[in-house]
Amino acid sequence: MSLTQNKPVLAGLVVTGALLIAHAGHPVQAQAYPTRPVRLIVPYVPGGGVDFVGRTVALKLSEIWNHSVIVDNRPGGGTNIGSELVARSAQDGHTLLVGGVPNTVNMTLYKKPPYDVVKDFSPITQISTAPNVLVVHPSVPAKSVKELISLAKAHRGALTYASAGMGSSNHLSGELFKMMAGVDIVHVPYKGGGAAVTDLLSGQVSMYFGTTPSSVPFVRSGRLRALGVTSAKRSAAVPEIPTIAESGLPGFEQSAWHGLLAPAGTPQPIITKLHTDVVRLLQLPEITERLATQGVIVVASSPDELAAFIKQDVAKYAKLVKTANIRID
Repeated sequence: MSLTQNKPVLAGLVVTGALLIAHAGHPVQAQAYPTRPVRLIVPYVPGGGVDFVGRTVALKLSEIWNHSVIVDNRPGGGTNIGSELVARSAQDGHTLLVGGVPNTVNMTLYKKPPYDVVKDFSPITQISTAPNVLVVHPSVPAKSVKELISLAKAHRGALTYASAGMGSSNHLSGELFKMMAGVDIVHVPYKGGGAAVTDLLSGQVSMYFGTTPSSVPFVRSGRLRALGVTSAKRSAAVPEIPTIAESGLPGFEQSAWHGLLAPAGTPQPIITKLHTDVVRLLQLPEITERLATQGVIVVASSPDELAAFIKQDVAKYAKLVKTANIRID
């Protein structure tokens, strides 16, 4: 066969070789991901509910990948410090964020937020959701939500409630409670749930709309008294605790959520691998049960579902910020 007759074959080989060269870099890198330890930014101090969820995911991912996933607590600025760090990080999947309610509420809570939660992040999955639990120090005489409201009305400004910071889920629970109950309770913000619980246990503050992981253990040990959960239905983890709505404040509902986010522009193959691996670990009975014992319900949504949820949450809290006149001074 002549060289001329071989032209179609040679042309095919050239095209095939060119395609292999063109695709050799990016897909191989994506398949190899991660290539080094991954930082999982938790924008709170250690010990709170978000930290618990982040460490649960990080530990299992480390086993799956055979690469360390290191939880890096970066509190401050109502979660803006840690969140901005991730938004400005390299778009290679090696710096991730455990996001949540503050990321959406901060879009209207701050006049000039340092990032845009819709534009500056690539959603991966909504990990979970969890109600907050209204807990009080044993020195507070109220034994129910109804009694707490009566106490707050009788002693305006005397009660205080802790939060994990401005814009946190427990802060918003507190402001919604104040608005719906028509009471004056003083907000005391902390840099994370762990610090808030510490001061509540010592009696420095009166009450706290704590995440289930940070509050339930102390309720069970008798060091705190639970008056109600913030979800519409009772929590399977603590079914004996009534909802706030059924125990004195009809219509009340507000819960926390936890989502995994990467910097915007992270290559799609990396987002896909992250989503696949995280959803797979969230479906493991050992993980589901570990989270459930603390009242955390697995969601494991798709990236598109999380993107839509974030947009809805931004709009939802924009209304609450305006109605409750919540401001960052």
